[in-house]
Amino acid sequence: MSEKYTEKKVANKNHTVQNHRNDNKKKGDIACKVARKCGGCQYQGVSYKKQLSEKQKAVRQLMQPFCKTAEITGMKDPYHYRNKVHAVFVRKKDGTIISGVYEEGTHRVVPVEACQIEDEKADAIINDIRGLLKSFKIKTYNEDTGYGLLRHVLIRRGFTTGEIMVVLVLGSPVMPSKNNFVRALRKLHPEITTVVLNVNDKRTSMVLGDRETTIYGKGYIEDVLCGLTFRISSRSFYQINPVQTEKLYEKAMELAGLTGRERVIDAYCGIGTIGMVAAKSAKEVIGVELNPDAVRDAVKNAKRNQMKNIRFYQDDAGRFMEKMAAKGEKADVVFMDPPRSGSTEQFMKSAVTLAPQKIVYISCDPQTQARDLKYLTKRGYKAMGAYPYDMFPFTKHAENIVLLVKQK
Repeated sequence: MSEKYTEKKVANKNHTVQNHRNDNKKKGDIACKVARKCGGCQYQGVSYKKQLSEKQKAVRQLMQPFCKTAEITGMKDPYHYRNKVHAVFVRKKDGTIISGVYEEGTHRVVPVEACQIEDEKADAIINDIRGLLKSFKIKTYNEDTGYGLLRHVLIRRGFTTGEIMVVLVLGSPVMPSKNNFVRALRKLHPEITTVVLNVNDKRTSMVLGDRETTIYGKGYIEDVLCGLTFRISSRSFYQINPVQTEKLYEKAMELAGLTGRERVIDAYCGIGTIGMVAAKSAKEVIGVELNPDAVRDAVKNAKRNQMKNIRFYQDDAGRFMEKMAAKGEKADVVFMDPPRSGSTEQFMKSAVTLAPQKIVYISCDPQTQARDLKYLTKRGYKAMGAYPYDMFPFTKHAENIVLLVKQK
């Protein structure tokens, strides 16, 4: 999956759209005013049908040495799918406050009013926060001097529940008139359910700092995925495209073929989404995740959904499986969903040692997945099929599931 827990201040999104429903643009047409500066959407001006065709071709070429590739599953409506939106705030030399993203490869901010792939409600909230800064005399953070208060705003929305979290990332822990600011913001957007102050006072490329204070609401939101309710905090990894995620997970469960008798490992489990979906059909699920915030959310999510056949451990997934194998323990199915960089040789070695009958490999970068398949298919596993999903329309990225079965 594409984003894990701490987000870098990199502008990989896109912006103001004109006539974005026109799916028949000529090659070279740009639907977004700042597409060339942003660089987040590599398929600007390309019809959605053509995008899917290009992604299908790329995945098929990568998977060709291992297995057949099914037809890519696209979106019915490929716009405004991102449930998490980030904006950086700066003041121009003339005093004008702008919000947006960094120009690709630089720290120059590209102003953004709206984006064709971002949640429209999130964009509206960010625009209104920008408008409130002047009346509340809140200064934006200056990266060069280290002075100023507001650095970033992060919005997360539960598409099913409608709950909205606003995270104000500050350069110092004190925000004057914070309660009045929240009241003014909620007057404009009463649908906001929680507001969090995050303090990042370091000269760093990371968006979020380590300290947080909830100044309105419960400090997290909830959303429903595959019939389960998940708690999402500011740092939680949660798939940015929930519409496609449900389709992706349904296919993953179909490939796993769970009957209620299996012991399952959910490696790189995050807040427990895949593992909890699997727990509905498995005898036992073990979720392993290195990030402590995610593990805490996962435990709460299991309790929230009254699931008693799933346990979570804060550990490196590879080391955890090595220890299981050393004790003579077994697992029937392993779900692995590593970051874009792919898995590690240590993890795959431990997976081979543990020897599950099936490995369901979910990847947000088929290129690194192909590298990992080369390792696994030389060590007793056969790839049975690849199933690509377009999780990120207008970008070059695609998600891909591969089922690997242990050969006798």
